Amino acid sequence: MFRPVAFLLTALLFLGACAAPTVTFGPDGKPLPKVYRIRPEDTAAIQYRMLDSVNALRAAAGVPQLRLNPKLNAAAATHSRDMSIQNRPWHFGSDGSSPVDRVARAGYTGAFLGENISESYETELQTLAAWMEDPATRGVILDPAARDLGFAWFQEPNGKIWWTLITGGGEAAAAEG
Repeated sequence: MFRPVAFLLTALLFLGACAAPTVTFGPDGKPLPKVYRIRPEDTAAIQYRMLDSVNALRAAAGVPQLRLNPKLNAAAATHSRDMSIQNRPWHFGSDGSSPVDRVARAGYTGAFLGENISESYETELQTLAAWMEDPATRGVILDPAARDLGFAWFQEPNGKIWWTLITGGGEAAAAEG
């Protein structure tokens, strides 16, 4: 029996394995573990790769497509950096802010719907695959009410990446209603 979600997850993992991590060498000349390095010029490509992957999963689930929202991207970037400063993956900012607070501060006028976070050394597609395995984070990704997506990260010098994905109900819907 063909299972589209399982097929898409397999495809995402395969594509994630295609990312080219950089190889660095220690003082002894031996290669250090491979680290997925994100360059600033890769930002748009990574954000659209995540959007396309999320929308493929949403299409398989029969829910509406999302559009990338710069205000949600900004809120996600702020939170990713703040998690690194706090050295813990959690949904509250160092100033006590909630995801709702951060989305409002970024100027997003639609309804905040959900936030997925992760601390890893993995690619964005490996992180998405892990989120899809957990019912709570999968629910954020496949929420039928979602219309907008924000996605960003902060990478530490050692390679650790703090990922944040935010969904919103859509700014146009908020303006109409």
